[in-house]
Order: sequence, then structure tokens, then C-alpha cells
Amino acid sequence: MTEISQAVLEKVKGWLQDPSIDEGTKQELRDLEKTNPVELEDRFYRDLEFGTGGLRGVIGAGSNRMNRYTVARASQGFAEYILKAHAGKAGQPSVVIAHDCRHFSPEFALEAALVLAGNGIVAKLFLSLRPTPQLSFSVRDLGATGGIVVTASHNPPEYNGYKVYNATGGQLVPHEAEEVIDRIQAISSFAQVKRLSREEAEAQGLLVWLGEAEDEAFAEVVANTSVNRELMAAGAAKDVVVVFTPLHGTGNLPVRRVLTKIGFTQVHIVKEQELPDGDFPTVKSPNPEEREAFKMAIELGKQVGADLLIGTDPDADRMGAVVRTADGEYEILTGNQSGSLLVHYVLSQMKEAGTLPKNGAVVKTIVTSELGAVIACHYGAEVFNTLTGFKYIGEKMNEFEASGDYTYLFGYEESYGYLAGNYARDKDAIVASTLFCEAAAYYKRQGKTLLDVLEELYAQFGYYRETLASRTLKGKDGLAQINALMEEFRSAPPQEVAGVGVADVLDYTLGLDGLPKGDVLKFLLTDGSWFCLRPSGTEPKIKFYFGVRGTSNEDAKARLEAMQQEVLARVDR
Repeated sequence: MTEISQAVLEKVKGWLQDPSIDEGTKQELRDLEKTNPVELEDRFYRDLEFGTGGLRGVIGAGSNRMNRYTVARASQGFAEYILKAHAGKAGQPSVVIAHDCRHFSPEFALEAALVLAGNGIVAKLFLSLRPTPQLSFSVRDLGATGGIVVTASHNPPEYNGYKVYNATGGQLVPHEAEEVIDRIQAISSFAQVKRLSREEAEAQGLLVWLGEAEDEAFAEVVANTSVNRELMAAGAAKDVVVVFTPLHGTGNLPVRRVLTKIGFTQVHIVKEQELPDGDFPTVKSPNPEEREAFKMAIELGKQVGADLLIGTDPDADRMGAVVRTADGEYEILTGNQSGSLLVHYVLSQMKEAGTLPKNGAVVKTIVTSELGAVIACHYGAEVFNTLTGFKYIGEKMNEFEASGDYTYLFGYEESYGYLAGNYARDKDAIVASTLFCEAAAYYKRQGKTLLDVLEELYAQFGYYRETLASRTLKGKDGLAQINALMEEFRSAPPQEVAGVGVADVLDYTLGLDGLPKGDVLKFLLTDGSWFCLRPSGTEPKIKFYFGVRGTSNEDAKARLEAMQQEVLARVDR
């Protein structure tokens, strides 16, 4: 039988001797020690890492798992950060808390609230599941000191997570997260966690429940991001047939609520995927980036003759779109294509209405297509690049708001995250769904589909194509393999790829272009193509991004395939 390392045995012993941990959890650990030492090793070989976005991991007992104890420990560290952030300010500090549909999400959210209450912080907790962007909005709307959302986005059902936000409604950026991490690491025993019971917290006014008032405020502010509401109200919205799937997540009610406000009446819901379900029983992965997730939506789309299919992930911060083709089939758009279409639609409508500011700004990530950037420049907007992660886009929004030098217009990333409007500091599938449906209605009045518009953009600006590949490498060994791959490409970078020379290598661990340091490598080729390597911050994966600009669809596809094949051949050898 595999030996358990001494370090793990010591950590397990600490849990077994901690009076704060319940007997059921202790018995589970004793059983694993006898029957599955490999599993026990994986559960304790490290503490579940609190990264810049918070926690994310498999649900279960252990320091490397999502459970009420790791959530309580993180919440204690965050509470201390909040108290420091609020020092010297009037009134009590407060934190808004939301959660998605995943297993134990309500329990983890309540646990976080009770720890905050134990530290004298008012926890404002939603009565039931709510989308992540609404959490970001409500932190700002309620003037809270911070926010927490319990979600693992589109990860498999066995995962859950915990993201933390500052007073601007944005996820903590690295220098803020480091403060929280230091405080969490100083907690050696769960007995150090301050916690009230639910009854105590409610009696002392430290646990407040949120509901309909915040739902309506959020829906109204999203509806007000419409750039063509008069046309929609005049009947254009009624012309479009939409199929929507929330993929068993939080998007169902908020998306439908806003679409109704805008004037859409032909919205069909995929009934089998309508209700929240943490097992996500109808899909392999609740991820609108994947075609398989739209299988039922496509079937319904064909039945009702839908112009457009929309899907949102479990916490409704990512949106995927599918458009009907001329032959009645359906084509799934990439995040880059959807983002480019939204940049074009929003900016063109603002220009037509005379509301496009001279100091407008569009923000995207370094692994996102350049098509949206050249479109934004065409309309006179300044384009800013950030590291991967919407928190960095939110940080740029805060900079613009503080300086007044730029007016934020739109932000997006290739991983299906978009935000228009200044009401939040995180990506929002509700506003993306609304604007995408609105764009479809606008162009339908002109006899065009969104695919027609995309083809026009390619003809005008160049045939941009991108793709993403990843390798999943789980556990302790997987992490070592990911680190080894990054080191190999860093120490021995390719000189050419598919016959095209490498012009430059950007190593973002050096803090390039004024950006925070990040474990990202980007290779720029002499023909304008590029590829990028990045370990995922939320999953046991290493991701490979590829982008080209061709003279035609065929040319772009050929360039992309050749580059991808050669890079991945080196990875998989």
C-alpha cells in the first residue's frame, strides 16, 4: 500500500485533533487513511490555493478541497482584510454574498456570512441563487465594502469555488489578494475562526437577506445599456425568435426578465435545462463554449425556427451564441467572434446616435483576437490590453473612472466574457445576451444575420481566426508537468513555427507593458500570427491560444491549423 508522506500525516493529525471540526469529517479522514492513502495524500499535500480570484477545487474533506472549513478559513482572512479596508470610515463594514446552483453553494455562502458576522461585518446574503454579475453590481449599488460569490463557473459538478470582491465590485487584483492570502495563511487552526450562529447573526443585524429590490435594480440597469431601445420598442425585438438555455444555472430568470423589458416576446426556453441543478444532468460540461452544451438548444431552435440561440454558464457571467445559417443549420460563434460583433454593434450604434465619446476605450485581454481591436480603432476608440482575467478589465475601468481620461465603452475576453456599461466590474452574460439579441434584431431589419455581418467585418478588416487547445493534468504530478512545459518553452523557445519565424517572445513574468506579473508566454510570429501558453488559474489545465490574420477564410484556417499542429506536437511528444 502507498505510504502517506509525513507532512500529510501531520496535517491530518491536526484536523483530527481540532475541536472545531465535526466528527463526521474526522471519521471520513480516518477511513481514507486505512482504505485510500493516495486520495488522502491528494487531499492534504497542499492547502487549496487562494489565488487572485479566490478558491476553486473539488468538494470534500481536506485542506486541498472545498468544504465549510476551507471556506471558513478563507472568510476569516477576508474578514480581516475588510476590517482593515473599512478602518476610519463611518458606519459598519458590509459584504454582499451570492451563490450559484452547485452542490453546497448555499451552505458555503451561509458559512461565509456567519464568519463575517462573527467579525462584526454585516453580511448581506441573497435568499437564493443569483448570477455573479449581479453580485458585482450589488456591491456597488449597496455601497458595500466587498463581496463574495460561491461558484465554480463552468467546472464539472464535483467542483465549487469562492471568489472575493473589493468595494468597486471587482475581483481582487494581485496586490489585494496577497493581503488576504497572508491573513489566511496565518490561521493555523479553525479555532481561530470567529463565527456566530445564524440566530445570533440575525438578532444582531449582522445577517441581512437580499431579494426582489436588488433583482429589479439589476435588471433595470442592464436594460438601460441598450443602445437601440427605441427601435426594439418599436417592434424590432418582436421579429426575432430566440432560444435560451441557462444550462441548469443562475441565468434563467435574469436573462428572461431583461429581454422582456427590452421587448423580446419570442423567447423559447430549453425546458430540460431550465431549472437549477448542480449535477448538470443534460450536458457533459455546463460550458457555453462547447457545441455539445447547445445540443438541446439546437434541436429546439430547429423546431421553432430560431434566429439565434443563447446559452449562459452556471453563474451567468459567460455567454455563448449560435446563429442560424442560410441552409437552416446552426453555427456556434467563438468568444472572439461574439466579442468582435458586440464591439462593432455597440460602437456603430453610438456613432450613429451621436453618443460616441472622443475618449472612448475598449479593453481586452492579451489572448483575445485583434479583430475587435481594429474595429474599435476604426471607430476612434483607444484599445487597452490586460492579462487574462476580467478583474484586470475591471481594474482598468476603475482607472478610467478615477482619472476621467477615458470613457469605458466595452470590455471582453475570448473566453465568452463581456461587459458593456459601468454598473459592474465583472463580465456579465445577462447584458451580453441582451445586446446580442438586440444586434440580431437590428440587422434582421436590414435583411442580415449576424453571420452576414461577421463576414462583412472580415472582408473589411482581415480574416482573423483563433482557436484554443488545452491539456488537463490533475493532481500533484499534473501541476509538476504544467510547470515543466512552461519552463521548456521559456528556456528553449522555438525559432520558427510551421515555416514562419518567431519575431519576439513576451514573457509576462517580467511584468511587461505596465501589467502585473503573470505566468504567460506569448510568441509573436513574423507574419502577424501569435500563440500563447498559460496555466489556468481555476482548473488543472495548461491552455494554448492561437491567432492568425489571413487573406481569406481558407488562408486563415490553413495558417491556424499548421501553427497549432506544430506547437501541440512539441507539447505531446
